[in-house]
Amino acid sequence: MISKTILFIILWLIGMIGVISTIWIALPIPAEELPLPIIVVKLINLILPTFLLLIAVLIGVNLAYKVGLSAPFFEALASSAQQPILAIQPQVVPGLVGGVFGGVAISTLSFLWRSSLPNDFVAQAKALSNNTPLLTRILYGGITEEILMRWGLMSLLVWAAWRVLQKGQGNPHTVYVVLAIGVSAIAFGLGHLPLAFTLSSQATTSLVTYIIVGNAFFGLIAGYLYWQKGLEAAIIAHVTVHLVVAAIDHLKSFR
Repeated sequence: MISKTILFIILWLIGMIGVISTIWIALPIPAEELPLPIIVVKLINLILPTFLLLIAVLIGVNLAYKVGLSAPFFEALASSAQQPILAIQPQVVPGLVGGVFGGVAISTLSFLWRSSLPNDFVAQAKALSNNTPLLTRILYGGITEEILMRWGLMSLLVWAAWRVLQKGQGNPHTVYVVLAIGVSAIAFGLGHLPLAFTLSSQATTSLVTYIIVGNAFFGLIAGYLYWQKGLEAAIIAHVTVHLVVAAIDHLKSFR
């Protein structure tokens, strides 16, 4: 028997580690230009993701299982009847494969698109990357974002289609799940636009397309893994993407 309360606590705490890790990001704004001390600004910036994480975890805990979506490893931790190691084993290889493929594809896309992007965006994005610890990218990007986008948003979209269009009967039709994967992937891409606009004074079509396509592409991979294997497979893939991209960037620095 899975305890929803324990499952909620586990996912929220793990997601919050990622949220808190964003404090380590060096803001690309001189401290003297900030209206408040930098630590206060960083703490204020934690409010929205903390609230969104709370909502996403609640949605997933209450709706995911109704439409056949799951987080096998975390659910095993919340249940005395299941073994966590056995629960996560089927997700490791698919997650790694999806992450390596996604990381190589994103790095290739970045290389090919670079010449059409605004120069200030390229420079500021590189500076932000250098100022963001890899651990933060893994904790927030790899774990917290998956809880937000897959466990929360995608679960909600599948449940809403199933509840409204199927009257809550049977298993969700594949087309509804595929649409939910697509919509959540696009939302994932759109969610990165505000940051992109702060890094560039030029909101060009090429920049907008690059941000949406690059992030939505991986969103499709993560959504598929969540559907077929579980939340942890999507998390493993997302963590692997950051590791692969970091490794490729590191290799480039030697050239």
